[in-house]
Amino acid sequence: MSAEKLLEGIRTIAAGEALLSPGATRTLITRFLASPEPASAPTAPTALAVLTAREREMMMLAAEGRSNDEIADDLVVSPLTVRTHIHRAMMKLGARDRAQLVVIAYQSGLVSRRDK
Repeated sequence: MSAEKLLEGIRTIAAGEALLSPGATRTLITRFLASPEPASAPTAPTALAVLTAREREMMMLAAEGRSNDEIADDLVVSPLTVRTHIHRAMMKLGARDRAQLVVIAYQSGLVSRRDK
């Protein structure tokens, strides 16, 4: 890991945020996709109605395992803007961390296992 990435992680933790590397997120997604699909989704798609279109878009990209920097590059916004949208989506949905937000994205059908 580069010194820059390590410092970024320390700053994230110091700011009170949870830190889950893109690699860990991808591993979580891979394991989730390998497990049998549940009979019913615990999170109703209507629960996502509280999100703005941009928050849903950021949530989908995070569910694909992309980092804030990667999302920012793709959407031509700052990483802070991405972080803000992700954080707001987490707050609105009651997700304790980014990993739980990813799970909600799959459970709600925002992102499907067939997309992967």
